Amino acid sequence: MPPDALSQALDVALARYARLVRRIGCRHGFMASDADELLQEVRIRLWRALESGEKIEAVSSSYIYRTAMSAALDLVRGRRRRREDAIRLDRPSGEARLGESPGADVALDRDEAVARIAQAVDGLPAARRPVVRIYLAGYNHQEIAGLLGWSEAKTRNLLYRGLEDLRGRLTALGLGPGKGAP
Repeated sequence: MPPDALSQALDVALARYARLVRRIGCRHGFMASDADELLQEVRIRLWRALESGEKIEAVSSSYIYRTAMSAALDLVRGRRRRREDAIRLDRPSGEARLGESPGADVALDRDEAVARIAQAVDGLPAARRPVVRIYLAGYNHQEIAGLLGWSEAKTRNLLYRGLEDLRGRLTALGLGPGKGAP
């Protein structure tokens, strides 16, 4: 079958079941642009699974339903995985080279300071904690807003208040400029 006829058969099948696919997307919390992405994913899966136009034209609603559900779940899982990868706090800081590592006492002081900072972050109010953790991992407030799905104003507010709380907690612990921080 020529590529144009195959594309046309896909368009007809998707036009017939677009409402069904969009409803499945809504059920999974997709917005309009996400529903378009789901439709495109269903189109790709149909194209891969059903090579001839005759098969595509005869596709049943239950087949479309199963394909759309599978695609929606895959999209949700992929987004969750990307979000978790982006939020991961163990970002690599580079490789240590032979002869360039700090002395054991400096490394111990740094590890102790990191542990005390983590303890101070754990003591922050629950709403401010994730924003501060992600910020300390190297993200700016716009990136954090995108990762958490919050407005920029909410993220900025929680970040600044969280950093102010953290600064106070660290000062109380004896950490700060000129007080043993590495």
